[in-house]
Amino acid sequence: MPINPTQPMLLRNLILALIGLFFHSCTPSESLQTLDYSGWATFGGTKDAARYSSLDQINKENVKDLQLAWTFNTGDATERSQIQCQPIVVDGVLFATSPQVNVFALDATTGKLRWRFNPFHLLGGQNSWAGTNRGVTYWEEGEDKRILFTAGNWLMALDAKDGRPIESFGEGGKVDLQKDLDTDLEEFLIVSNTPGIIYKDKLIIGMRLSEGLDAAPGHVRAYDVKTGKREWIFHTIPHPGEFGNDTWDEAHRDKIGGANNWAGMSLHEEKGIVYVPTGSATYDFWGGYRHGENLFANSLIALNAETGERIWHFQAVHHDMWDRDFPANPNLIRIKKDGKWIDAVAQTSKQGYVFVFDRTTGEPVWPIEERAVPQSTLPGEASWPTQPHPTLPEPFMRMTFSDKEILKLSPEWEKDIRGKLENVESGNMWLPPSQEHGIVLFPGMDGGAEWGGASFDPTSQTLYVNANEIPWIVRMTANPEFENIGQRSYVNYCGNCHGIDRKGNPPAFPSLMGLKNKYDAASLDMLIKNGKGAMPAFSHIKEEERKIMVDFLLGKALDPSAEKKELEGGKERLFPQFNLQGYSRLLTEDGFPGIQPPWGTLTAMNMNTGKIKWQVPLGEYPELTAKGIPITGTENYGGPAVTAGGLVFIAATKDEKIRAFDKDTGDLLWEAPLPAAGHATPAVYEKDGKQYLVIACGGGKGTKSGDAYVAFALPD
Repeated sequence: MPINPTQPMLLRNLILALIGLFFHSCTPSESLQTLDYSGWATFGGTKDAARYSSLDQINKENVKDLQLAWTFNTGDATERSQIQCQPIVVDGVLFATSPQVNVFALDATTGKLRWRFNPFHLLGGQNSWAGTNRGVTYWEEGEDKRILFTAGNWLMALDAKDGRPIESFGEGGKVDLQKDLDTDLEEFLIVSNTPGIIYKDKLIIGMRLSEGLDAAPGHVRAYDVKTGKREWIFHTIPHPGEFGNDTWDEAHRDKIGGANNWAGMSLHEEKGIVYVPTGSATYDFWGGYRHGENLFANSLIALNAETGERIWHFQAVHHDMWDRDFPANPNLIRIKKDGKWIDAVAQTSKQGYVFVFDRTTGEPVWPIEERAVPQSTLPGEASWPTQPHPTLPEPFMRMTFSDKEILKLSPEWEKDIRGKLENVESGNMWLPPSQEHGIVLFPGMDGGAEWGGASFDPTSQTLYVNANEIPWIVRMTANPEFENIGQRSYVNYCGNCHGIDRKGNPPAFPSLMGLKNKYDAASLDMLIKNGKGAMPAFSHIKEEERKIMVDFLLGKALDPSAEKKELEGGKERLFPQFNLQGYSRLLTEDGFPGIQPPWGTLTAMNMNTGKIKWQVPLGEYPELTAKGIPITGTENYGGPAVTAGGLVFIAATKDEKIRAFDKDTGDLLWEAPLPAAGHATPAVYEKDGKQYLVIACGGGKGTKSGDAYVAFALPD
């Protein structure tokens, strides 16, 4: 029988805690059941990234009665801006960020503003691009309570009580993440847009980087929370003499970047182990300068949280050519397999796989097989002969796109898609990028799983993960010695997103044709330098190179004096021999995915057996539903939160709604409209005996941008 919502929350939490202690006493190994799941004080809810709440005031029976509790508008949304932030709540105060990465604190009951901090005031008023931000980190010691967050390449510390910078942290309250990377180079595109994780008095943090050969190495670092001093560094591209160094091309290793943690981390605090998923090395789609397996790119790495030393690792993609980063922090789970309890770590992937390992030893819980894959024919490339395939858990999405999967909801759409597939190969998820023809990349570059992460119910050992089932087209083209130096710079920095032909892939990547009608040289240079909305800042590009690139984009004649050596400053630079023609989803002219639905899904997996319990479409296109087409699901960004009340809450979809599903059956129990798409993961918390659900509604990703945080609760 469900607990009456009017009962004091304190009593319920006490009962749940006693149940948890009893459960723990009945099991022989250390268990995640000892964690307090009644709050939401860190990215992922708790440091194990469970995204689980033990609160049950909102349950299957009364979720239909949820109503708006409060709305907070940040007031700083712009064209194509987003809010990907998952708020945290500590002692009844909600901490989050705005589209322009202002940090703020709200009363978690009313949504009333307590304080707000604009980081660019600390940065001398420079209104530079800070990137999308997925949240902040909280630390306390006695009366010293701090919020740590990043804006662009700056790590900052604020007093959690009033939002003022802590000037003793770093240099006047900030630390430059471009420094202390153990490299001779100094200026990079660096944005740490996902919160780090706290171990004792250390903040362990990753970063987002360029995906070109101008990228920084993606080393993982720990900083002293009090002083901002770097405490340790783990070289994800190993230095000479370090483990894994021999998996790289020695001639170019020190010029390769990436292999970075941009997706966040998880922590087993009692054992002092931090779990770090990493992305691909650069250049993403042609690896002619990085022959070998490329450790520790595309890996899950278990590190000693005190020292940064490697304990174990697993590489999910050898010598990546498909941009198949690990997209989210892993879930630390406790499962029962063959009658034995196992403390494990589960890592979702863009490939649609979940990889599961013993948390301490790194041994796979189920066998992982190396299987032969097609080999690249691109000159200079040397792809790896095999790739890992987990035998269990079952994939949470389709693994291949073939002729039978082509969209057939209307003859016009089918004809449209077939036309786009001329001279395009499909049918294998490991097809290598090719110059002779395009390939269908499926699962696509945005998953499979994405940065919203999965949630795990420790009471039923069930993992909940949402996925995109959108095919992408990959086409490669030779990178000639352009006569126009500005064109070469454009292709290196901007070609992946806006295409070598500058036509883009709207609405996510707008066309750059006709820029001279919107910008003069000064304003376009400022845009490139500072960024805007989802476009990163390229302030690391030297002024003379930006000027030549601006001239190219505005159609001005080539400056004969713009010689290559001027841009290189006397240093050798690497340019890929082949470039991606541009990020491109396989869509109809109307913008619908070119594959048979579902296009977005939510899946429940029994992690004791590795088998799928249920799967449902996530999201809908009302115009298609009105035509009698069953709900298709939509592309989705942001993850689920699961609760003891029997519910899975998730927004994420393009249709600007938030939903509650029955966690046991997948039945839809509630949905509500949002002021903009909730491309974020919700948080669940309680204050003054009342349970709340909050979601950031920032839109973007092809939907209208928004500036709201919206909280729901049961009526009084």
